[in-house]
Amino acid sequence: MSDFLALAYPWVKAIHIMAVISWMAALFYLPRLFVHHTEQAGLTGPTHDLFTMMEFKLASVIMRPAMIVTWIFGLLLVLTPGIVDWSAVWPWTKGISVVLMTVFHVWLIRRMKGFQAGENSLTGRQYRMMNEVPTVLMIVIVFSVVVKF
Repeated sequence: MSDFLALAYPWVKAIHIMAVISWMAALFYLPRLFVHHTEQAGLTGPTHDLFTMMEFKLASVIMRPAMIVTWIFGLLLVLTPGIVDWSAVWPWTKGISVVLMTVFHVWLIRRMKGFQAGENSLTGRQYRMMNEVPTVLMIVIVFSVVVKF
């Protein structure tokens, strides 16, 4: 198995990077949809229904599959011999950040389900602030992997 992973490494890494890009794009966009949903559409009516459909499709067609592929191919990279030095700090900062990114993903899904149920307790400003969470985590992840601090 380890020989296969070593041979497949460039392919696994490429697929992992593409999945991360897709996941990040969705994680950046869904909170922006929530901002506009909150500020422009409200919780009833045809515009609300349109936003609810857009949010659902983004989450189910792009965000969830991209997260799953990111995790699968990321774990394959971790299992590839010689790729991760577990005595270094960087794999731990990256791992914690990816788990936090997944927690943020789950939080967004819960907010989306709230909108679907006609419920929302946050303001557009609060969603704008939450939109910075994936940015901060992305910075930690990229520096962890590239600089290997």
